[in-house]
This record gives sequence, structure tokens and C-alpha cells, in this order.
Amino acid sequence: MQFYNRLSDVTAVHNKRVDNPEQFDAEVKTVCDLYEQAPYLAKQGVHVLSTDEKTGIQALQRAAPTKPMQSGQPALIEYEYIRHGTQALIANLDIATGKCFAPSIGDTRTEADFMAHIAQTVAQDPDGTWIFILDQLNTHKSESLVRFVAKACGLQEELGVKGKQGILQSMASRAAFLRDETHRIRFVYTPKHTSWLNQIEIWFSILVRRLLKRGDFSSVNELRECILTFIDYFNETMAKPFKWTYAGRPLQV
Repeated sequence: MQFYNRLSDVTAVHNKRVDNPEQFDAEVKTVCDLYEQAPYLAKQGVHVLSTDEKTGIQALQRAAPTKPMQSGQPALIEYEYIRHGTQALIANLDIATGKCFAPSIGDTRTEADFMAHIAQTVAQDPDGTWIFILDQLNTHKSESLVRFVAKACGLQEELGVKGKQGILQSMASRAAFLRDETHRIRFVYTPKHTSWLNQIEIWFSILVRRLLKRGDFSSVNELRECILTFIDYFNETMAKPFKWTYAGRPLQV
């Protein structure tokens, strides 16, 4: 089984105005190059992960049981449902293997939640090299993330004070530190308005189609367990590297 990035999404983003085309192209090329290089980097012990959050996953319980399909009749699914709350999934897609790696599921998606997720992921190989591909959400450029990387990489430089000076001063200065290629743990940010460029979004769409769309969950705990069970099943039976065909800006006519 092969999965493809959707060319319709690629076309859509290029219909948007790009303020700095050269910077946009460079950032896109960086991400696409990592996708291409991921299998070779994996052989050298480098983990290349596509990371993002899927928030507001609803635990919906059908108001009446689904009637299974019979000869000449499709399954009948109750359209009314009971809400039991929501969960937030933070997930990594291992680009080299196509597996969902070290997922986190909880009630919220805060800076602390994302920080805990990254720490949990890195703990799988504490001395390894990690490259996270992710979007430019503010929690992906946080003070706690900078402090974690500095400590994990044994960096002794002064970090400064958030909002005042140094590396921690602004979101831009923190992002510059986090994307530093000399760090053993680093982050690569996709350009704005390019969620389609992050491969984990493809995996999220599989999760929705295969599990969530027709799901019936009596509680958030059941929802959480079903998602984790699906991830295990996907990794064992379906996971393969996505065939990524996009390499840069299409020709303009």
C-alpha cells in the first residue's frame, strides 16, 4: 500500500499569496529533502519525524446500536449521538518506516503537553539524533522546549529571559535556536499555510477514515484505548513510507 500527498492541496497553497517566494521555496525544499533523505539518515541512527496535534477528537456514542448489514441492505448507523468529551492526540510519523511513533493522548494540548510529548519521544533513544518536522504553532517554539533541548544536548550557553533578551527573548529567537542544525535535537518548521506539507496530516486522515468516522465510544477512556489499539494495528499491518512526490513550487503559466 502506498499513500500520496494530495496534489489538490499542493495547488491550493500556491493559489495563496506568498510574501517571500524565495524563503518559501527554501523552506519547502528543506522539508522535501528530509523526506527523501530519511531512509538514509535512519541507517545512521537519525530519527526524522513528522509531528503535530489532532485536537478535539470527540468521544461520540450512538444513541442506538448500529444494525449490521444484511443481504440486500447496508448497515444502518444511528445519526443521533451522545457526547462524552474530547481528547487531543499528539503524534509522530516516522518518515523512514511510515509508523506512528510514541503517541500522546490527553485532555489538553498545551505547551506543557507538547513539551512532555517531545521528552517522551526523545526518551525512546536518549542519546540519538532527532529531527522533528512540524508547523509554526507557538507551542512548538516555547521557552520550555528551548530549555529541554539545551539540557538534553548539554549546551552551556546563556538562554536569556523570555520577552527581554537572549535566545528566549522572542518566538523568532527561540525558533532560530530550535532549528539550529548543530544540535542533536532540532526542529524544522513548515512554511505558513502548508499543513499539507507535513506528512503526519496524511496519517491523521487515515485515522479519521479507518476509526473515527464511524466510531462509537462510550467514554473518553474508550476513545483513547481505541486510538492506541488502532495505532498498534496500523504499525503492524499497514505502515509503509509514504510515496512523497512533491519536490517544490510547480511551474506557473
